[in-house]
Amino acid sequence: MARAYWLVKSEPTVYAWSKLEAEGVAVWDGVRNFEARNNLRAMKKGDLAFFYHSNEGKAVVGVARVKREAYQDPTTKDDWSVVDLEPVKALAREVSLDEMRGLKPLANMALLRKSRLSVSPVTKDEFEAVLAAGKTKLT
Repeated sequence: MARAYWLVKSEPTVYAWSKLEAEGVAVWDGVRNFEARNNLRAMKKGDLAFFYHSNEGKAVVGVARVKREAYQDPTTKDDWSVVDLEPVKALAREVSLDEMRGLKPLANMALLRKSRLSVSPVTKDEFEAVLAAGKTKLT
């Protein structure tokens, strides 16, 4: 089965990319939107996700990988899910939201259409376009 691509958002003051790099793995919890929850549940082990700093920075700063597929959010008894993410690589150059808005291959990107969604799908072409803009190659 083909790898899927995602974008996850975090405010850098709450959980920054540097913290994921330092800790090596994160339980991606706190998602309280049904569409975002369903996106978490669709993630498969090995899928890649852009790590996006929201509110402050507003930029893709790194690439993470799904280490563990969706399971019950341990912070609640309600029907919410989490995944475990691990860092893959920081972007050589952050790609800002304003820059992404100007990139033709990203015209239909979920981040630009549903800006409040904290977990969103990314197409392979969108993923490659952001990596190129960030001057980053994954090996």
